Amino acid sequence: MNNTINKILVAQPAPTIIEKSPFYELAKRLGVSIDYNPLIKVIGVTPKEFRSQRINILDHTAVIFTSRTTIDSFFHICEDARVTVPETMKYICSTESIALYLQKYIVYRKRKISFADGSFQGLIELVVKHKEEKMLLSLSEPHKPEIPEALTRLNINYTPIILARTVATDISAESLKEYDLVLLYSPWDVKSICEKMAVEEMPAIATFGEGTLKLAVEKGIHVKANAPTPIAPSLAKAVDIYIQNVRKGAVVDDVAFVSDERKEEFLRSQQSRLQKRGRSKKS
Repeated sequence: MNNTINKILVAQPAPTIIEKSPFYELAKRLGVSIDYNPLIKVIGVTPKEFRSQRINILDHTAVIFTSRTTIDSFFHICEDARVTVPETMKYICSTESIALYLQKYIVYRKRKISFADGSFQGLIELVVKHKEEKMLLSLSEPHKPEIPEALTRLNINYTPIILARTVATDISAESLKEYDLVLLYSPWDVKSICEKMAVEEMPAIATFGEGTLKLAVEKGIHVKANAPTPIAPSLAKAVDIYIQNVRKGAVVDDVAFVSDERKEEFLRSQQSRLQKRGRSKKS
């Protein structure tokens, strides 16, 4: 692993406006080179893959979306299957940008579309507000289990539907070795890089998100920066701190994984709220 950080790979597509990326300012200030190249890509399922799931879309009154790819896949599948989505269908989105993306397919009406702040807690709270709906939970394969597990635990009436698949891109191990630091954003980024090269051959690694860090540590990867944390709410900030420490000659310890107990506390609070709501309706 190099002791200097001059060349960084961000394992995501390049932003539409590079100058607005937090890494643009970091690159200028620290004099580092930053490239964008995903290790994975998400593609929609085929009509045959959809039919094999034996799901009737029109049996549901709401759809939960956490990505633009699943939105594209959902409406393409509906078109192929000649399913006319009723105007009464509601859409629950994890972020505002995903909600706005729906305008590509439907007329945007606030009474039909709601969105959270991008956090797990925000999405779950939003789903609970619409708990009377019969929901389709759109997922990519593979996917993090935390959302379906939470909905099951909270007795939400939902059906999981696989609308996309995650596959590796063709970036090579030799290309990855050219970098001093690689930024990983999902557990599937971790799996992809582990399939391409041995841990001891990897450059320094930074991770975003609890699930990404957890798998990286389990794989024996030496993670040197991670976000979000209280001192580094963004990965750009975590990378900034890491580079500054390296340039000072400081020894940077590997990041340890510590489970976030706040999610468990949050789910317990939601269960309690639903139980109280149910008792008040009965009385």
